[in-house]
Amino acid sequence: MSYLKNFFKTCAILFLIIAVITLTARAFTDRNNISALSSVGSRGSEVKAIQEKLAERGLFHDDITGYYGEKTRQAVLRFQKQQGIAQTGTAGPLTLRALGITVGSVPPATESNVYLLARIISAESRGEPYTGQVAVGAVILNRIEHPSFPDTLSGVIYQNGAFTAIVDGQFNEPVADSAYSAARDALNGWDPTGGCIYYYNPEKTSNKFMWSRPTVLTIGSHRFCT
Repeated sequence: MSYLKNFFKTCAILFLIIAVITLTARAFTDRNNISALSSVGSRGSEVKAIQEKLAERGLFHDDITGYYGEKTRQAVLRFQKQQGIAQTGTAGPLTLRALGITVGSVPPATESNVYLLARIISAESRGEPYTGQVAVGAVILNRIEHPSFPDTLSGVIYQNGAFTAIVDGQFNEPVADSAYSAARDALNGWDPTGGCIYYYNPEKTSNKFMWSRPTVLTIGSHRFCT
């Protein structure tokens, strides 16, 4: 009998240990998945924005490359010390906010968001293949999560000079039925572009900046770019 009691006691202890380890691992994972932080080895537009902000403050004196190297880390450390932020050398949410760098998040597929996104999709890509319409919507949503653009759906759409359809009145034309479905698909996570933040019709634009962007794919008459 005592043998059985010891056996069950041991099993209970092991079960508790496993449970604690599992919970701890989950907590660690959740904590580290809150956001993707810019740190040594990171590349991209957010790193470039960090370098530009640090350079404006006289804390970064190297080329603006978009690569988070040791010089960027040291500049971030100096900024964090100035601001009284924990000196980690990693540009987390608190550091980004202190630098004035913000990124938004894709809004839910509410009726009003679907309607607003559908209007710009219809105006910009009416007559394009359905996948191309979804891609236009995805580009707009990708901009919300990009540090170089406004943080809201309306902010991206109405950003000065961003879309010709706002200026030439096409935005106020009747919305194509397919644009509503495309808007829902984009808001629900379908991104045929794989993260692009620009698109253009090469037959209708002579904008040198757009032509300089690396083309990821072409759908219909639009080229989608990073």
